[in-house]
Amino acid sequence: MQLIIVESPTKARTLQGFLGSGYKILSSFGHVRDLPKGAFSVDIEHDFAPKYTITTKGKTTIKALKEELKKADNVLISTDPDREGEAIAWHLIQALKLDGKNGKPYQRIEFHEITKSAIEAALKNPRQIDENLVNAQQARRVLDRIVGYQLSPFLWKKIAKGLSAGRVQSVAVRLVAEREREIEAFKPDEYWEIAAALKNTKNQPLKEFSARLSKIDGKSLDKLELKNKELTDAIVNNLESASYSITNIERKETRKNPLPPFTTSTIQQAAWQKFNLTAKAAMMTAQQLYEMGLITYHRTDSLNLSELSLANARDFINKNYGAQYWPGHFVTYKTKAKGAQEAHEAIRPAYADQTPEIAETEKKLTRTQFKLYELVWQRFIASQMNPAVFDSVGVDINAQTANSAAYGFKANGQTLKFDGYLKVYPVKFEQVDLPQMENGEPLDFVKLDPSQHFTKPPARYNEASLIKALEEHGIGRPSTYAPTITTIQTRNYIEKDEKKSFKPTEMGLLVNDVLVAHFPQIVDIGFTAKMEEDFDKIAEGGINWVEVLREFYTPFKINLDAKYKEVESKKTEAVITDKLCPKCGTNMVIKMGRFGKFYACPKFPECKHTENIKTEASTFTEQIPCPKCKTGNVAEKRTKKRKIFYGCSNYPDCDFALWDKPTGKVCEKCGAMMVQTLRGIEKCSNKECVPVKK
Repeated sequence: MQLIIVESPTKARTLQGFLGSGYKILSSFGHVRDLPKGAFSVDIEHDFAPKYTITTKGKTTIKALKEELKKADNVLISTDPDREGEAIAWHLIQALKLDGKNGKPYQRIEFHEITKSAIEAALKNPRQIDENLVNAQQARRVLDRIVGYQLSPFLWKKIAKGLSAGRVQSVAVRLVAEREREIEAFKPDEYWEIAAALKNTKNQPLKEFSARLSKIDGKSLDKLELKNKELTDAIVNNLESASYSITNIERKETRKNPLPPFTTSTIQQAAWQKFNLTAKAAMMTAQQLYEMGLITYHRTDSLNLSELSLANARDFINKNYGAQYWPGHFVTYKTKAKGAQEAHEAIRPAYADQTPEIAETEKKLTRTQFKLYELVWQRFIASQMNPAVFDSVGVDINAQTANSAAYGFKANGQTLKFDGYLKVYPVKFEQVDLPQMENGEPLDFVKLDPSQHFTKPPARYNEASLIKALEEHGIGRPSTYAPTITTIQTRNYIEKDEKKSFKPTEMGLLVNDVLVAHFPQIVDIGFTAKMEEDFDKIAEGGINWVEVLREFYTPFKINLDAKYKEVESKKTEAVITDKLCPKCGTNMVIKMGRFGKFYACPKFPECKHTENIKTEASTFTEQIPCPKCKTGNVAEKRTKKRKIFYGCSNYPDCDFALWDKPTGKVCEKCGAMMVQTLRGIEKCSNKECVPVKK
């Protein structure tokens, strides 16, 4: 019997379906060994040697795997094809003693898609563990442990207990904080635009269209040149009696090319833009689709595509859409991402002919799984199709006034001529159908429409734009974007506003300012990007991982020791308020903690009562009576990890709580409270109530 160890139960089930009874596939459930929580566990003096321990879940897993090893003729390790997967495989070998001396020998196999052909190819080409990949992952893990465990206590001492610092996370917080400061410092500039509504005079139908003022006396008009109403009104008054005629018509055919297939970064961005899926949710769903055998490996920054996949896409396009939709050659793409590795393929469906509808039926996909698979499938098929073709027309219009001043207007039109890849992957575009006009044709004036505008500050980052910025700066790698964004929200360094964009919290700004002032290397974008390049070189066998860590650690430790003496404490004194403690009646104070300011009873530890301070960001203002105690109101609250829930204001005397937002309505069937889910769906809070069908 051949024993194959993978890291996921879903992946194990999929593989078992391909390989049959001669193989037994078991899951390690991820890492079985790691650096323990609560201890530094890195021996700085002995080449940064990590002291790994078997995790709690790992102990059960290792015990079960050892029993199966006794029955196995051969052991194959088939964890994911990246540094993390290589590290999981290495830890399994250490924990199970698969060295061929005291234990059974092993073979490492890898594949980038869970298909029968890929698995068979992997079984024919086993290898040993790639120590360079393991060292690259280990270097990242140890470096992050050094920063987290040695810099975090400094923040506890100088700002607030319980804070933490992270190498990549701190840079991401800096991006959000600096963008917020840009927004706060922004001063809008006023500008005006003038549009003319005109009609053609010759060809039918006579149709009204709009043209924008673009020139004054032959000189192109800058966007911000009309700075106020007075200047704009003077031009409008001059144009009221002008005669309009066409001076030039330019017609051309334009093409819009398809987008490349997805990488980890772009699928996270698209999932947010189209479905409001967070990076974490998008990666979790992509992992499920990969383990089901529906898509190729989802952690990649490559745009490579296999010859077989390209041929399958060609055949599918020709068969289902017609030869006019295939360009007659395979379309290849090259990634522009900084530090991108080209070892993997882009994210694509495992089979071109497995349409989303077929996949949904065969795999019984959830709604989210279906939407993401459909997106991957559409993007890949579209990437191998012909461009969309548009008929574009640009019309230059002269407005001649009575005082001989000449004003130029511009009208642009665009109509779809051939849909091309848009047949599969719809993209929004503006269709403007101008009437048929001729050069030199006079136009009928209808009206002028002056409009006031103001320049806008840069937008706050959202899930998509922050990931894009991290990738452009070379901060982190595909597998780190989602956990980085999740971590800095959990730590209360950033939060989402009403538009689901990121803004720094008060604590996030304070921590960022301290790190920028005293540990600039840690939060320096260039330095963080260089570290990623060093990890890549370690993975390629170009440099030694211990030397990389030593080069970082020596100046870091000297600076850290000095800052303990130099930096004054940023801790704020407790502020006494008029608010009385509901438990003991003492005037409560405002304190600063790791999750920001909060009310606390000054008699701690005799009285441990604390309360959140409501912020203006809260959108929950309903006065809804608590359905359990009838005397309190349901209020918006937050867990220690800042997750919003709704509980009784009489807590701890009343423990009523629920995750979904109360609407103030009552269920027509059972009379229980109606709530609204994160997806905006209204439902009854009573789980036993069957909803009324309307």
